Amino acid sequence: MGRSWLGILLVLVLLTGTAPLPSQEAAFLDEAPLKPMESGTSGLTIAFSNGPSQDQEVNGLLTLTFSIIGTGTLDSLMIEITDDDLSSSSVDWSTVINLTETPWMYPFDSTDYSNGSYTIRAVGWDSDAEANTTAQSGSFNITNQVPEITIFTALNPDVGAGSSISDRAWYNIASTGTISFRWGANDDDLKQATLTTVPGPGTPATDGPTSIAYGWDWASGNMAEGTWSPRLTVYDQSGLSNTSTLHIGIDRTGPTMGAITVGDGSTWHQSGSVTISNLMTAANDGQGSGVSSVQYMVAGAATWTTTTSNSVTLTFAEGSHELIVRAIDRVGNVGANQTISINIDETEPVPLGWTVDELTTSRIGAANVSFAAEDLGSGMDNVSSYIQYGFDSNGVGQTPDLSGRWLNLGVNGLDGQIGLSSWVTKSRQHIMLRAFLQDEAGNTYLTEATSFQILPGLDLYWNASQTNLDRLVVRPGEQNGNITITSVLESNQDYPGSVIVRLESAPADRSSNVQWTVMETRNLPLGALSNSTETITWQYTVPSSGQFDLRLVIDFANVIDEYDEGNNANYLVVTGASLDAPGTVPSFAPSLLLIVLVGFGLSLLQRKTRD
Repeated sequence: MGRSWLGILLVLVLLTGTAPLPSQEAAFLDEAPLKPMESGTSGLTIAFSNGPSQDQEVNGLLTLTFSIIGTGTLDSLMIEITDDDLSSSSVDWSTVINLTETPWMYPFDSTDYSNGSYTIRAVGWDSDAEANTTAQSGSFNITNQVPEITIFTALNPDVGAGSSISDRAWYNIASTGTISFRWGANDDDLKQATLTTVPGPGTPATDGPTSIAYGWDWASGNMAEGTWSPRLTVYDQSGLSNTSTLHIGIDRTGPTMGAITVGDGSTWHQSGSVTISNLMTAANDGQGSGVSSVQYMVAGAATWTTTTSNSVTLTFAEGSHELIVRAIDRVGNVGANQTISINIDETEPVPLGWTVDELTTSRIGAANVSFAAEDLGSGMDNVSSYIQYGFDSNGVGQTPDLSGRWLNLGVNGLDGQIGLSSWVTKSRQHIMLRAFLQDEAGNTYLTEATSFQILPGLDLYWNASQTNLDRLVVRPGEQNGNITITSVLESNQDYPGSVIVRLESAPADRSSNVQWTVMETRNLPLGALSNSTETITWQYTVPSSGQFDLRLVIDFANVIDEYDEGNNANYLVVTGASLDAPGTVPSFAPSLLLIVLVGFGLSLLQRKTRD
């Protein structure tokens, strides 16, 4: 290298052997113009004592020294450099420095210039002769070599190479672990290398200059999780350097799982084939190495299934299940388990039955209607379930013929009300009902149409407990066969109209072609049932022996529209006794033989008691 001070000492010895030069105030030629060169008039001769020779390769620092002989006074020495071809007509010289005092020397740093061919000249000003004198070096080559880093790596990462932030070298190591760095470089005067911005605390020692190991096995003792960009700087003896950056990370924490979508997001699913989506996108490794895969397992299973897909389709039996999901990162860290509930219901709701208020023409206001259903799986969706209704003439068919279509019964699910301004005009019509059932899983069921007839509000009937005969068995005939029938006619509401009632009779042993005989007909006047009850007394004469059926009939012609036409008749039985002896009823007189037998039995019983 050209840094030896031996040349400097030789110049000083030569200078001390010459006449002392007057000191001059330092002045730089780049601040003041050069005086016109008057070559050949100065008595001084300048030569390079140490300088670049023809075709010399220069790198790093080169100390330029000069020898000055002859007579005159050297006030300044300007050093210039050019990379132009000296044979050209125009050469552009650049000032390196203007020396204005001894010692006439200069440490020329070749690293300030690009590699190439150069020439240096020294121009001295002789104040005695007021003229310049020059010295020129040979054409030399600057061949500085910046250290070329051939390798910089971290050994054995779990994943990644470290060449960029997107390809970071990741490690899953303990805080007391070690990361091995290796480097290499090309240079003709390599000196040392340093490594900075590594996982701390601390920094590795300088590699060199006494000996170079070309690497570090770095263990800070507290390798925290995170990312770093270790920086390698390589130096040579010429003072040149080069740098390279590596990207590494330490990750000891498993990924977390966010919200996973099950099917369409519903709590219950009507199909056992369920798609689990957002698996990879829901996994998050934060600032770590990144998610590699997701594992899942149905609760109770023995093994995990690994996937890198964002969704999978699984098949489940009907019922409730648990799916366990976890994420794995690129360096093998396993995240915490997340449990997902998956509920399957493939069964339709079960219809139970209707509850409908009594429908009569006497109703004032709305009629309550409700339908009971159950679903043992997901449960009933009462918001989506609803009742439909319509009016029909006979309650038969699947579409109400009077309303012409099905009407939705409000928005109250399976409970509602049918409201009419007047029920009177709907007598004998039918309200048809059906229910649309839906459970929480989406299974649906539409019930068959059911009809409920709107009946008249008025009902006439006999009070059975207060309708009776004064005698059940009588002698037949006009003199002895008269009986009195007391009947109580009632209505379920006050009735202002008139009512026709009658008493009918027929033999009890009649055949099917024997008709009832009308014994008496009565036309109750208007308002007779204004208090809802009327007592009627009838007289009947048993015509002959044997049994006779009696029937009390209300509105025999069905003129009055009633709620229940089936309770308009009340049946009674009367017996005409058979006469064997005058004044007696043979069937009621005990025979003499029967009396004897009873007496004999009593005597035997008394005898046994005494014994």
